[in-house]
Amino acid sequence: MGLTEQAAEVWVIIVAAGAGSRFGAPKQFIDLGGMRVVDHAVATAARHATGVVVVLPAEPSPDQGPIVAPDDTKLATTSGATSRAGSVRRGLDLVPADADVVLVHDGARPLATDAIYESVISAVLSGAEAVVPAVAVTDTIRRRGGEVVDRSDLVAVQTPQGFRAETLRSAHAAGGDATDDATLVEVAGGTVVVVDGDRRNIKITSPLDLDIAAALTLSEANDD
Repeated sequence: MGLTEQAAEVWVIIVAAGAGSRFGAPKQFIDLGGMRVVDHAVATAARHATGVVVVLPAEPSPDQGPIVAPDDTKLATTSGATSRAGSVRRGLDLVPADADVVLVHDGARPLATDAIYESVISAVLSGAEAVVPAVAVTDTIRRRGGEVVDRSDLVAVQTPQGFRAETLRSAHAAGGDATDDATLVEVAGGTVVVVDGDRRNIKITSPLDLDIAAALTLSEANDD
């Protein structure tokens, strides 16, 4: 793309539209170390972006409250759709046409590190169409039929995922659905690059995940 990270127009879409049915409540609005889960996600994204779009539940919860970003970060919000891909498309509609790089991040991943953002953005600016952070699978994996799966080639994919803006727009133009945006890019014929993720970058789907995130947040605060 011929751009440096400092010169690129980078936008982050944070998908926080879920109802939290598995958790029992919209987990993105639950307190984590004095900030809501989604606030952590927005704060980190803002350090690496010109602007942030947050996709919120179509039916707001009573305690949802406003989304806040640093004063020097452009902020937009929109309501989500019935699918994740549909919610991303609504967020993408608010990303300016002159954006160079678009990242998509789960609002339920509050602990994505600056290093992950930097690696993903750098890989896109170096020419990758789509970039996903991932960690190695360490558990033994079996198919339901009983046979063991070779885990040496397996990784667990995280967010933020990064894309050339035009690549992401093109992948979503067909209106397809997938569990993540990199899959839509692959379906459209694009190539996905994998960079190192971080095991601390957990997605909160259960109360236990929130307890783990709280312990990690406290540990990082004590280290500071």
